[in-house]
Amino acid sequence: MKKTSETSAGPLLPQSLVKGDTIGLVAPAGPIGDIDRFHSGIRLIEEFGFQVKFERDIERRKEYLAGSDQHRLKEFHDLWADNEVKAILAVRGGYGSLRMVSSLDMDLIRQHPKMLIGFSDICVLLTAFLKQTNLVGFHGPMVTTLPGCNRSSIQAFFNAITGRAADRIKPTELEILSPGQAEGRLFGGNLTTLVHLLGTPYELSWDNSILFLEDVNEAPYRIDRILTHLKEAGKLEKINGIILGKFQDCGDEGIIWNRILELMGENKIPIWSNFPSGHCENNQILPLGIPVQMDSANGTLLFRTPWTS
Repeated sequence: MKKTSETSAGPLLPQSLVKGDTIGLVAPAGPIGDIDRFHSGIRLIEEFGFQVKFERDIERRKEYLAGSDQHRLKEFHDLWADNEVKAILAVRGGYGSLRMVSSLDMDLIRQHPKMLIGFSDICVLLTAFLKQTNLVGFHGPMVTTLPGCNRSSIQAFFNAITGRAADRIKPTELEILSPGQAEGRLFGGNLTTLVHLLGTPYELSWDNSILFLEDVNEAPYRIDRILTHLKEAGKLEKINGIILGKFQDCGDEGIIWNRILELMGENKIPIWSNFPSGHCENNQILPLGIPVQMDSANGTLLFRTPWTS
């Protein structure tokens, strides 16, 4: 498989969908844990006018994975190459994307740019595709999490995939930890997942970026350790801004916010917390890879280009 390195070319935008299009469902990481939520997610997708396509054995399980690496890889390639499938939506996260990413056909991804939507462990794929092909990915709800989202994030999800995403987000409960304005390419996602890409061929340049972070079920000291690792690795020195989403079941989020401020020290970039995205019911879909602006005066995140073609 031919691999490419990160280039200065502009973002590769996937095509938006229209009602009646088919969305491919993949399980590149953990197995389906709750089959009722899986079917609830499918019903919701169909209610909004879309069809779904997935392997009949998608409920497969191999220990903590949704099947062998080879099986999950073939499933992903088959659906990506399928001309009937217009977008790829992950079933769930968990763990497993890192085990198959080095075998993915990046030429196939580049030649047939489609939406890839997911979060948590799926950030491995979103980041790798952005690094290797410049393809914009979507950090957003998955099949089994979509039914648990609130109305506004569900509507935002379907607006985004049909090319009707808003050009800005102004969260009502946003907290400005450090004010200011900044511009840069939006990237990031699950903190624990991102740190495991350091030193791999799939790590993006952190320079001049707007870094979005979220996590779930991590003790504050573990979050502290990861953030301190990023600081000592020089990853926080040249970023232009930080957006902190929900840190669900990670203890007192104030401890995390304070540690971020300590680590940034005199580097007075804008830092926001309580952004509505992550492992929570208000999981706002975000396009990773396009230029954005943080406007702290208005508490608004502005998107400088369309999300889709």
